[in-house]
Amino acid sequence: MQKSEFHRGVQMRSRLTDNCDQRTSSSAQVKHGTTVQQSKSSSSTSSPESARKLHPRPSDKLNPKTINPFGEQSRAPSAFAAIYSKGGIPCRLVHGSVKHRLQWECPPEKLPFDPLLITLAEGLRETKHPYTFVSKEGFRELLLVTGAPEKAVPLLPRLIPVLKAALVHVDDEVFERGLNALVQLSVVVGPALNDHLKHLLTSLSKRLRDKKFKEPITTALQKLEQHGGSFEVCP
Repeated sequence: MQKSEFHRGVQMRSRLTDNCDQRTSSSAQVKHGTTVQQSKSSSSTSSPESARKLHPRPSDKLNPKTINPFGEQSRAPSAFAAIYSKGGIPCRLVHGSVKHRLQWECPPEKLPFDPLLITLAEGLRETKHPYTFVSKEGFRELLLVTGAPEKAVPLLPRLIPVLKAALVHVDDEVFERGLNALVQLSVVVGPALNDHLKHLLTSLSKRLRDKKFKEPITTALQKLEQHGGSFEVCP
C-alpha cells in the first residue's frame, strides 16, 4: 500500500515537472518571438529612409512640390500635364541658380494664341512643379508679345470660364495664380474684359471674406477698374 502511494506520488511529480518544463519552453519561445519582432521593428525605423520620413531634412522645405516619375501615381495625369509631357507646350523650364526661366522653342510672338493661351490658363490649376511655373510664366510671357491684344480678345469667351475655375479652386496658391492672370489679361485687353467680369465677381466676393485675401483682391479690383471700367463687388 505504501509502495503504490509512493509510485503515484513519483508519477504526479514527474507530470508536474513535465508541465512546468513545457510552460518554460513556451514562455521562452514567446519571449524570443517578441524580441525578434522588436528587433525588426527597430531596424526598420532606424533605416535612413524611415529617418527621413520621421525627421525631414531642412533642405526638403526649399524644394517645391515636384512630380516624381518613379513614385506612385494613383491618378491619371491632368490634361495640361499630359500635353506638356508630350511636347505640346513649346517651352521648357530652365533651372537657374537664383531663379527659373522658360526657354521657348521659337519666339513667342510667332506662336498662335489659340489654343496655347487657353492651355496655359488651364495649367494655372496645377499644384505640382514644374507645371505650376510653366503655366504661370508662360501665360504672362505670351501676353507680353507684340500683337497680344488682337490675339487675346477673340479668346475671352473661352478664357473666362478657365480663369473662373482657378478662382474657385480650393488651393490658395491656385487662386492667387488665377487672380494674377486675370489682372495680366486686363492690362492687355482693357475694356474688352468688362462684359465678362460679371462671371468672375461672385467668385472674388466670396474670397474677399477671407482676411488674408482682402488686400490682394482689393488691389486686383483697382487694377481691373483702371484698365477696364467701373464696377462694384459686394463682399
